[in-house]
Amino acid sequence: MTMPTTTSPPGTAGAAAPTGSPFADVTTSAATLHRFLHGLPGVDAVGLEARAAALGTRSIKTTAKAYAIDLAISMIDLTTLEGADTVGKVRALGAKAVHPDPTDRDTPRTAAVCVYPDMVATAKEAVAGSDVKVASVATAFPAGRAALGVKLADVRDAVAAGADEIDMVIDRGAFLSGDYLKVYEEIVAVKEAAQHARLKVIFETGELSTYDNIRRASWLGMLAGADFIKTSTGKVGVNATPANTLLMLEAVRDFRAQTGVQIGVKPAGGIRTTKDAIKFLVLVNETAGADWLDNHWFRFGASSLLNDLLMQRQKLATGRYSGPDYVTVD
Repeated sequence: MTMPTTTSPPGTAGAAAPTGSPFADVTTSAATLHRFLHGLPGVDAVGLEARAAALGTRSIKTTAKAYAIDLAISMIDLTTLEGADTVGKVRALGAKAVHPDPTDRDTPRTAAVCVYPDMVATAKEAVAGSDVKVASVATAFPAGRAALGVKLADVRDAVAAGADEIDMVIDRGAFLSGDYLKVYEEIVAVKEAAQHARLKVIFETGELSTYDNIRRASWLGMLAGADFIKTSTGKVGVNATPANTLLMLEAVRDFRAQTGVQIGVKPAGGIRTTKDAIKFLVLVNETAGADWLDNHWFRFGASSLLNDLLMQRQKLATGRYSGPDYVTVD
């Protein structure tokens, strides 16, 4: 598919199909949006999975591995999203985000802590004085089954409490029914309610069934003004995979080529080891490029991943693994 390009500079913040965009007419009606999304090239599932697997076999040498570990730590949205979350747990999470390894102050901070809206104020206090962001899930996370007014109130409450970032879920029922305009308009409304906060749009890729749907959701989110597109809530059986993340990285790369607007990517759920994280960083570098190798444009939605990264970091520094009390168990 050939589309006209613009002269907008790379790295511009996301905005919903701005005037002058090559996609300005795409969202004018349900019919035009449907036509555009179903006109995107079909995904070669076998080829996609083969490329993701091949990139995952790249070997990383010691110096590069040390760099990759620190980069991965700096990209983590340290997350707790449980009904049993307490003020104490969120405070501890914030302290860990600011000083992941209290014995080594050269350890990078994580990018953010991610919590429910009612814990945003607590998280802000816990990371005060640092550059760690506070992200809040919203819009009736994780199912997204609520009226739009309720979802927007959820977002406004999180922003009022100090959230720097909002992680919203799309209406998967509407998307799978082909009501793309409803999903688009909801993202636009959430983007407006989020005000200054950066917006991450979660697709729940494990529920979208096909790679074609993931590609369509990626473009829909970007057209609507997402600052990030995110794979999953971490609450279903299939979350982030190398293949679905590769597909989303291709989408943000192609979107920037056509509009000049750079969008971030956040795989979430199921990424637990240093080896996993490095595979994803290779995907980023080889697919979207080095411009995305920064926590402003790429994040890991994770909690247990940080512990493994810290243990591997100490192993590189000392030649041995830490004892069982070296890292906290989340």
